Formats: sequence, C-alpha cells, structure tokens
Amino acid sequence: MSITQAPVIGSKNVTGTNYIGSAAKVYFTKEISTESLIKLYNLINGEIYGKVAIKLHTGEKNGPNILPRDMVKEFQAQVPNSRIVECNTLYEGDRYTTEGHRETLKVNGWTFSDVDIMDENEEIVNLPVRNGFHLKEVAMGAHLVNYDSLIVLTHFKGHAMGGFGGSLKNIAIGCASGHLGKAQVHGVDPNNVPENYLEWPMKEYFMELMCDSAKATCDYFGKKIVFLNVMRRMSVDCDCAGITAAEPTMADIGICASTDILAIDQACIDMVYGAHDSHDLKERIESRAGMRQLSAMAEKGMGNTQYELISID
Repeated sequence: MSITQAPVIGSKNVTGTNYIGSAAKVYFTKEISTESLIKLYNLINGEIYGKVAIKLHTGEKNGPNILPRDMVKEFQAQVPNSRIVECNTLYEGDRYTTEGHRETLKVNGWTFSDVDIMDENEEIVNLPVRNGFHLKEVAMGAHLVNYDSLIVLTHFKGHAMGGFGGSLKNIAIGCASGHLGKAQVHGVDPNNVPENYLEWPMKEYFMELMCDSAKATCDYFGKKIVFLNVMRRMSVDCDCAGITAAEPTMADIGICASTDILAIDQACIDMVYGAHDSHDLKERIESRAGMRQLSAMAEKGMGNTQYELISID
C-alpha cells in the first residue's frame, strides 16, 4: 500500500522523504495482534509510570467493531498499576447513566478489569484550556486527576460528527464528563441539549472545540501520555453507534504508536488516503470537515507537523 499525503495542514513529509528540522516518530505495524500492540507500546512508554489510566472506547451494547476484549486484556496485563477509564455519554444511549454504563460494560465483555467510570457520581474536575479556540476550561470526569499517566488506546474509525475518531476524539470527548463536559465539547447548553444531534454545532467549530478539550488533557499529563491507534474494522460510524454502525468497506491497515497526538492521527489519515478502498471513509471525513482536527492541533502547537513513519515489521 502506498502512503500519500492527505490534503490538509499537517505532516509535510512521510517516511522515505527528506525533511528539515525535527520529526515526530510514529511506529507502525501491519500486524494487528496483542504481541504487536505490546511491542509498539514498549517503544513509547518511557514516561509512563505510577498509576496509569487506559482510555479506550468500550462501546454501546454488542457493538461489532470495538477493540477485541482479549487484546485489551492481555495488553493491560503488561501495564502495572493500570485501569481502564471511561465517562458517561451526553446522548441517551446505553451509557447515559452509570448504572446503564456498568451493564453495558458487562454485555460487551469488559469484565476482566474494574473499569473506572470517572464521572460516576456526576463528579467533575475543571481542567484549564490554555490558549484554546473557544473554551477556557473543560469539565472532565473527576477521577482523571487520580492518575499519573494516560495511555490513549484508540479504535481509529469514522465518526458521525467528527468525520473520523482518532486519538484526539478519544480524549476530547471521552475524558469529558458525561453531561456538563460533553455539552461544552459539543457546543450545546447542558440544560437544554437538543435531542437530535444533527442540531448540535458541526464542522470546523466542533473540531476546534474537540481540540480545546484534548489540549486540556494533554497539557495536564505533559510527557506522561502516549497514543496507540488501532486501524481495524474502520466503519464510517463510531463505536457509539453500537449495532447500527455501518459495516466497514475498507480493509484493516494496522497499528500506530506515538508520543505525539497530531503525528499519530495525521499518519493514520495519510494511510487511509493511501488505501485504494477508502472512498466511504474519506467521504465521511470530508463531508464533516474532519481534517480541521489536524490543522487545529497544528495551530495550537499540540504536536509536530512532520513525522517519520517507522515500521517494526
């Protein structure tokens, strides 16, 4: 598969080309397995220590595309003092309340770990957004600050509002508290949330709000945050769509790992754009102005706009 540059502000160079100055390292493998995931993690985990949160999307009930439970179970076993973390949702689905969320976790097989629902009692912690686009602070699940380090383990796929869901989306929406924080990130009144999400702010404004939220989390953890994107079963829909998610129409690509949130999401987008069967996902990304996620991160200095893709195969 060839890797071509997506039409967006972001990385100017990919592996095999010359660049001036520094470039972020993005490690990659085509093999989607527990062994490969652990191998990649061990290349980027130098600053991960203490009490470790693993943020992943555990999905709505019986979602067909969520990350394999056994893979996550075996991965977590290699990370001392770690715990999977989640927050409740803004929309009234299976994970809207803590009670419903815990039942959904059982249905989806997340029973090997005591998942920390960080906003379980509507508890929040306000994290500042330094030099953001629109927000000054974001209400996160209160338990987020109980952790020393954060592993962002992401199922890379499409998203109904964001165009695509990578590492940025995973923490921008996923770490925000289910009601107040997620209302802030979606640009809606927490006391009067429109029932139809199509009435929520969309496109560039929404991408900038996500950037603000993710920046708050990245700034809080500093160097003690790493990113792993698993490019498998890449539906145009997010795992929040559950059983209604569209069947993927493109082949799996592999796994990426980096300490740079912009570089890893950019690398994944570039590989999607380089794939011959990615028409549907590209259409979803472009129709939602999803590329603004990348340019917004670049504008706010959240990562290097150049990356070096390093294969471990």
